[in-house]
Amino acid sequence: MAKHFQLDFEKPLIEIERQIEALQGAATRTAEAQPEKGAGDDAFQVEIGRLREAHERMLATIYRSLSPWNTVRVARHPLRPQTRDYIRMICKDFCEVHGDRRFGDDPAIVTGMARIGSIKCMVIGHQKGKDTEEKLECHFGCAHPEGYRKAMAKMRLAEKFNLPIVTFVDTPGAYPGLGAEERGQAEAIAYNLREMSRLKTPIISVIIGEGGSGGALGIAVADKVAMLRHSWYSVISPEGCAAILWKEANEQTNTAAARALNLTAADNLKLGIVDDVIEEPLGGAHRDPEQTAANVQKWIVDRLRELRRFKPENLPRRRYERFRKFGEYEIATRAGVETTLGQRSQARQES
Repeated sequence: MAKHFQLDFEKPLIEIERQIEALQGAATRTAEAQPEKGAGDDAFQVEIGRLREAHERMLATIYRSLSPWNTVRVARHPLRPQTRDYIRMICKDFCEVHGDRRFGDDPAIVTGMARIGSIKCMVIGHQKGKDTEEKLECHFGCAHPEGYRKAMAKMRLAEKFNLPIVTFVDTPGAYPGLGAEERGQAEAIAYNLREMSRLKTPIISVIIGEGGSGGALGIAVADKVAMLRHSWYSVISPEGCAAILWKEANEQTNTAAARALNLTAADNLKLGIVDDVIEEPLGGAHRDPEQTAANVQKWIVDRLRELRRFKPENLPRRRYERFRKFGEYEIATRAGVETTLGQRSQARQES
């Protein structure tokens, strides 16, 4: 099913793709019927080339002006690479570690030791699942308390052995079920926020898809945070926000909520919530996972090398200062505002 998944705003591309497939089929049949013409008539190849160029231009136009709500849709694409995909593509000698030593092993959080480039590190990330069975097992990437406790246990192990920590965030939020609440969901996330801020080892985080609420922040209190271009990161999902503000989540309210939340990579970079935006291939990470993984790997290696310059005992203070800057503002007096406006008016008159 996922192979044929189409986003609504990509519908103009479907007809071009069908034409390309039809021409490729016709070229193949012609080549089989008339071997002397080789791989197909030149006219077919010229037309296929023209259609591919038109497809690429349209794809660039669509993705250059994605709305916030459509960005959320891209972040949820079923073929978008997940944590285990990045582990497969960029990690060497990955050794998965299971369990929180208190309750059980949450498959929605993947943890293990690996090498990224030449750097040994602890890798932690959300896993949503690929097929229906895995999605149900992973609760669609919504971790339970044991998932966050597992993550923290492995982070402490990383600190003990002087390993940097790399986290991949991809969750609509923590699991809100009764069992999760009974086992201390809020406490587990709050504990992670506090303890991650104190760890004396480099921590970097990448928002690879969805970054929803405390479920995302539970493994994202880091020295450096980056977002993939078509991911989102916010205090709540657009649907959740729409349901609270307008008592109904539909296309119109979801669109308005996504715009109001400033959840795109560009918005978060502008607000200083994240440090970098990692570019995706044209049309999103699902169209070229390998190139996306290469971009992610380069960012990880560069940032870990940068953080190596700092003494481990200084990292918590820098981390604290980074988060204290969020939401900074200045209180302006009426007299100060009037003076500034007067100066601007005088400058315009003089120019």
